[in-house]
Amino acid sequence: MEKIMETAREIPVIADVDVLVAGGGPAGIGAALQAARQGVNVMLIESQDCVGGIATAGLMSHWGGRSSSKIMLEIFERTYEKGQAVGWDNSTEASKNAIYHDVQKIVLDEMMAEAGVQLMFYTTAVDARVENGRITGVIVQNKSGRGIIKAKCVIDATGDGDVAAFAGVPYTKGRETDGKMQPCTIMFKVGGVDYDTAVFPESFETKVPTEKGELQALAKELLPFPAGHVLLYKQPTPGTVCCNMTNAIEVDGTDAKSITEGILTCRSQIEPIIKFLREYVPGYQNCWLMSTASLLGIRETRHFEGMASLGEQDILDARYFDNWVVRRAFFNFDVHNLSGASLDETGVQHEWSQQKDYTIPYGCLLPKNVEGLLLSGRNISGSHLAHSNFRVMPICIALGEAAGVAAALSVKENVLLRDVNIKKIQNLVV
Repeated sequence: MEKIMETAREIPVIADVDVLVAGGGPAGIGAALQAARQGVNVMLIESQDCVGGIATAGLMSHWGGRSSSKIMLEIFERTYEKGQAVGWDNSTEASKNAIYHDVQKIVLDEMMAEAGVQLMFYTTAVDARVENGRITGVIVQNKSGRGIIKAKCVIDATGDGDVAAFAGVPYTKGRETDGKMQPCTIMFKVGGVDYDTAVFPESFETKVPTEKGELQALAKELLPFPAGHVLLYKQPTPGTVCCNMTNAIEVDGTDAKSITEGILTCRSQIEPIIKFLREYVPGYQNCWLMSTASLLGIRETRHFEGMASLGEQDILDARYFDNWVVRRAFFNFDVHNLSGASLDETGVQHEWSQQKDYTIPYGCLLPKNVEGLLLSGRNISGSHLAHSNFRVMPICIALGEAAGVAAALSVKENVLLRDVNIKKIQNLVV
């Protein structure tokens, strides 16, 4: 690759805050709100035009899995209440963990304002400033140009761990054996669905027999590879359904060219999927495309080295760590097929037998070699298979809450992140 030397230049200090949260997805939401509610000065930067990440811009259908997050439950209640005023239809029987995307955007804006979080949209982290092993700020780029945001603590909630990578934290990508990563998806919504006759297969392993054949088998046969499964979810508005059916494999979510190819692949599948829904899926004969996500759903990229690491056996054993910062985490091994459609051979959904909650230790949020930085969300330290469990939004928002509390305590008590009292974190996140 040809390279040129960029001219050295001064850049302005955009802000100087106690806690900077990079990324406004579920982990960033939890981190920013909890830190601000502890009384410290918080800024959240986000590359999209809203907070919520996959839960808003990504058009995710629902909050799957569970955790101890209080903020998640607050979001459910407030979104439901506001939605009742503007169109939530109880006749659809959508549960409160279903996402009313545009309403949830407004609710999250209000929660951030109430907590005093400073928001900066369309702003991307492009480098980290590390001095003597400690991160002191993040260099960002936006419409105003290039600048630096100085912070006493930085929480990386970017999903891909962009800030941690810029700061030099060691990582691997994807599966331990070959580096392959889970496929990506563009979610989309359809309208015109007849809820009285419609079907809603919500897992890869849900078989739906019809007069024309079993739906999962038909999808695998008729949809353009690597699409080939049927996942359909009720929404809070009449006749609308969220579709998790586009699929792109071998996409590296840390590479711009690869992301572009993934987006184009997924978007090219939407028309044939809608034709398939109309022809083969009961209740969808008159469905039409409403909207597509503006954010590509990246499931897996970097796994960072932390002071501790969560493995799949920890989840299977429902391990209880004394230094936990997340409790009541629960989900399955949701591994989407790394080489095609449907569930990967290593994934477990219907056959998931471990019904106990597990905990996540603080060390998974602490990168090994950079002080002042916390990992939060799917980028924490853990194995490929464990990641397929803890990457879901309810667990990510709880990880964010833990990171936000830890950062606030570090600032207020003037101690290193690794020296924050675990019991104090636990008392504030339970």
